[in-house]
This record gives sequence, C-alpha cells and structure tokens, in this order.
Amino acid sequence: MPSSRRLVTSGSPLEPEIGFSRAVRACPYVCVAGTAPIAPGGGTAAPGDVYAQSVRCLDIAEQALHEAGAALADVVRTRVMLTDIRQWRQAARAHAERFAQVRPATTFIEVSRFVDPQWLVEFEVDAIIPD
Repeated sequence: MPSSRRLVTSGSPLEPEIGFSRAVRACPYVCVAGTAPIAPGGGTAAPGDVYAQSVRCLDIAEQALHEAGAALADVVRTRVMLTDIRQWRQAARAHAERFAQVRPATTFIEVSRFVDPQWLVEFEVDAIIPD
C-alpha cells in the first residue's frame, strides 16, 4: 500500500539534524514548518526589516506548498511569530499581500528569539487541498 504521506525538503542542513521536513502532505493536509527568512544563497534575508523578512518567509512557504501540490488559495491557517510584537503591522502587510482574498485563520504571537538572532519573524502555514 503506497504511503499517503509526502515529505518536502528545502535542502537545509538543519532538516536531518533536527529531524523535520519543510512541509508534509498527508492526504489533503499540507503543513509547512516554521519558515525563517533564509536568503537564497544562505544567511539571513533583509536583516533588520520585518516586512522584507516576512515576504521572504512567505516566498519559501509558497514554494513548499507548490511542491506538495497545494496553492496559497488552499491555506486555512497561518501563524506569524515575531520577536517584537510591536512590528506586527509590517508582517501583516506582507501577509495581506498574499492572503487578502484567502483570509485564513491567523495568529500573531511574540517569541523571545529564534535559532538565528537576525531572524525577526517566522511563518507557519497549513493548507487543505480540495478533492
């Protein structure tokens, strides 16, 4: 019996070290892990800029969705984690640019820090692929 679970990798060296996948598709569900603002060549994208880091996080999450067979229109929940909740509107602006029509359930939370101190924001995204 073929598995209905599909793993999506980003190639990050942290995936095998931690034991996680960028995204997992299980039947109609796609869960994208906490997505940090990693620059295309490595390192942190847009240090100090919550909006630009949010855009980068969403670019990475959207790519993972596509690789799992989903689209932004399939997203039902997002979580936005910030190291400074006072900057939530910057992350919200990037979120609205992608999800104004989709309007998933969304939560903004403040965290004390991320693995890399230059990361100001991370996004998690969950989707359900329609039949």
